[in-house]
Amino acid sequence: MVMLIKLLLSAGLIYLVNEIVITRSKPLLGSMIASLPLVSLITFVYIWWDLKGAPEEQTEKLAAHSAGVFWFVLPSLPMFLLFPFLLKKGLSFWPNLIICCLVTMILYLVMIAILKRFGMEL
Repeated sequence: MVMLIKLLLSAGLIYLVNEIVITRSKPLLGSMIASLPLVSLITFVYIWWDLKGAPEEQTEKLAAHSAGVFWFVLPSLPMFLLFPFLLKKGLSFWPNLIICCLVTMILYLVMIAILKRFGMEL
C-alpha cells in the first residue's frame, strides 16, 4: 500500500506540472514547480519513513543522498540551456531530446571522474 501511495504521489507531481503548463497555459509557473527539488524532497521523506527505526542510518543515507543530488544537478543544468537553443535553431523535438540526454550523460561521466579524483565514489 505504501508503494502505491509513493507511486501516485510521484506521478501526480508530474501530472500537475503538465496540467499547469498545458491546460492553464502558465509555462513559467509550471517551470517554477518543476524546478523545485520536489523529487529530492519526496525521496528524503521516503528514506526517512522507510528507515524510521534506525536514526543513524537515516542520517547517513539522507546526508549521502542530498550531497549526491547536489553534485549531479550541476552537470544536468546545461541541458536546460541547450534544449531551447536547439529548438530555436530548428532542430525537431526528438533529435533535440536525444542530443540533450547524450550531452547530460557525458557530463555525468565527467562529474563521476572528477568526484572520483577527490575520493568520492558512487
